[in-house]
Amino acid sequence: MDVLSDVIMTMRTGRPHSGRGTRSAPWSRRLTASEGAGFHVVLRGGCRLVPERGEPVVLGPGDVAFLPHGTAHELTDAPAAPAAADGGRHGPETVLLCGAYLLDRSRAHPLLSELPEVIHLPASPGRGSPLRAAVDLLASELEERRAGADAAIPALLDTLLISILRTWYDEHADHGWAAALRDRGISAALRAIHDDPARGWTVAELGARAGLSRAAFARRFTALVGRPPLSYLTWWRLTLAARLLTDTDAPLAAIAKRVGYGSPYAFANAFKREYGLAPGRYRLARSLPARDGDPVAEAAGTRLTAAGRRAAVRR
Repeated sequence: MDVLSDVIMTMRTGRPHSGRGTRSAPWSRRLTASEGAGFHVVLRGGCRLVPERGEPVVLGPGDVAFLPHGTAHELTDAPAAPAAADGGRHGPETVLLCGAYLLDRSRAHPLLSELPEVIHLPASPGRGSPLRAAVDLLASELEERRAGADAAIPALLDTLLISILRTWYDEHADHGWAAALRDRGISAALRAIHDDPARGWTVAELGARAGLSRAAFARRFTALVGRPPLSYLTWWRLTLAARLLTDTDAPLAAIAKRVGYGSPYAFANAFKREYGLAPGRYRLARSLPARDGDPVAEAAGTRLTAAGRRAAVRR
């Protein structure tokens, strides 16, 4: 599996949720911090996104705002709009498409954690036709609610997330993980690790996948990824193990083997060093009930229902 898909699948918990809503000025909506990642798309009109830290962002028609860290923020039609003036009925209308992805921050990957608090992707000619297509399809499904919408909407939300991230990485490919994904050799080595994390990889073998000498590969990998190759391999194995402990009832011995450990004892020691808990205690601690709906999606008037939360826990 490619690295970006693998990372998203590992961090995601449950199903994403979204909604389409119309606000008439004056209006303002304050959104508290969240464990998830949220987005806002302006379909018509305009508004301002005011993060808890940082400068306000003016959003126009077609603009996409993505908050990968669930940052607290306010949406408002104008700088002077009071926070209590939510949903007035007399001024210009703004149509918003908002949603959220539930994430497990204990399994945070630098591919997502190094992103800025707010990503603003203004609508502009030639920018991100796949992103525009994902927005248009999702908006249509939410508005029309035709047969099959319950299956189509989660898939389109996944497509939207990938399109947002691809657009951002394509435009910021000069450093960090964005550069690692664009580097032909390092991305080949990363894909090898993610395709077969249980394999006993050596730096020389990974370097061969990258088409570099052992020393040159180790230097370049560390510079772009932020840790040496085998350190990243160990960390990713334990991140996968954390997901398996949370999402499956597989025995510890089976999980240890699946992520490349020859014995449950060696796996347990490595896992405790990384997470501060033995695997069994980690599994128990992670079996708590799911949280309520994400406030980002509530900006468009939606809320994850109790039935939806139960479905999310089962996934």
